[in-house]
Amino acid sequence: MRMLDRLSHNSIWCSDPYLREWAKVGNNPVIQHVIPGLNSSHFRDPTTGWIGPDGLWRIAVGAEVNGIGTALLYKSKDFMNWTRIARPLYSNNALNMWECLDFFAVLPGSNNGLDMSSQIPSGAKHVLKVSINSCDMYIVGVYDLKRDEFVPDTVQDDNRLWTRIDYGTFYASKSFFDSKHGRRVIWAWSNETDSYSDDIAKGWAGIHSIPRTIWLDGDGKQLIQWPVEEIESLRINEINHQGLELKKGDLFEIKGIDTLQADVEIDFEPTSIDDAEPFDPSWLFDPRKHCREADASAHGGIGPFGLVILASDNMEEHTAVHFRVYKSQEKYMILMCSDLRRSSLRPGLYTPAYGGFFEFDLENERKISLRTLIDRSAVESFGSGGRICITARVYPVALVDDGTTHMYAFNNGSTTVRVPQLRAWSMKRAQVNVMKGGNVIDA
Repeated sequence: MRMLDRLSHNSIWCSDPYLREWAKVGNNPVIQHVIPGLNSSHFRDPTTGWIGPDGLWRIAVGAEVNGIGTALLYKSKDFMNWTRIARPLYSNNALNMWECLDFFAVLPGSNNGLDMSSQIPSGAKHVLKVSINSCDMYIVGVYDLKRDEFVPDTVQDDNRLWTRIDYGTFYASKSFFDSKHGRRVIWAWSNETDSYSDDIAKGWAGIHSIPRTIWLDGDGKQLIQWPVEEIESLRINEINHQGLELKKGDLFEIKGIDTLQADVEIDFEPTSIDDAEPFDPSWLFDPRKHCREADASAHGGIGPFGLVILASDNMEEHTAVHFRVYKSQEKYMILMCSDLRRSSLRPGLYTPAYGGFFEFDLENERKISLRTLIDRSAVESFGSGGRICITARVYPVALVDDGTTHMYAFNNGSTTVRVPQLRAWSMKRAQVNVMKGGNVIDA
């Protein structure tokens, strides 16, 4: 995709397999934006191509048509000549411009990935992901091959109720099928939340999130994400605690690891479900607001409980990743928050309280799990085995001053919470191989 005079075109470049030398094809743009009602500056970000039953390649392109978010669908036999299909893959007036589209197949209850260009098994679902308003949202449905149309299982007219891939600093995500390991992997752009002058001083801005395996849960409604297993090869200096008990106001320090670069897995089990507070469905429209109001220091029934990370000696600086349990008619709703408001004493930073809700069968399953990966300014948290994810960027002064921080497990709810297992590791430096002078070297 290229933009010229604020007109968007979809172009093609040919490259060598190592992505070092690029040559632009002369007949660009290969896809024009001449469509009635199309906002010409809002036409970009094609998906990965897939082959249909007719042997033709297909891609979807994000667009805004007559003010409506639209995934336009195109066909080609050679990737050079594209024909637009009259009917879009999908459109919905809950949003306008759709960026960074992703479209892929998933099999409910299986963490095996599917190749979109192979035979899709019976019972599979499809996921349409869009990026807009600084967040990535998705819809689960079926792909009607005869009509070349995506049909969602449910339709929400208010985009605030769409499910998010990640509730934090996570944008423009892209997935791919890893044929070697038979999995689908997703990652995204995690932008800086400090100042532009900080970017200049560092000489860089923005990072990729940790690659995650992504699949659909058994009920076919919720995507599950988990760090790729290769991350575990970086673990060193394991510590292990079992049978802990956190009463109201308890703070248990996790010692023996590098708290600036760590991988923590902890299970929480409320000893009772009687004190779950009533759930207000209106909270679903703005979970962040509820995280601000029901923060880690606010005493509740079941929760808040979780982790305090990157904490200074006097706790003036800290980031809290925590849960709080609510009762909604015949089900339980859990709020997960990543609260950055006390993460740094530095002025001029963006320090929100991120958060989202998820359903949980607390009557039959008491264990609420949390995994948090910390790499200095990057914090990625996975709740309930990856049913909900929150990525955050934090910049504590303690990180710069002496490079030491603290980590705690805590509970501020009236219900005692057991911790049957807490495992944590320091994380060693990743090895990055690059090609230089025809040789592979460790960067």
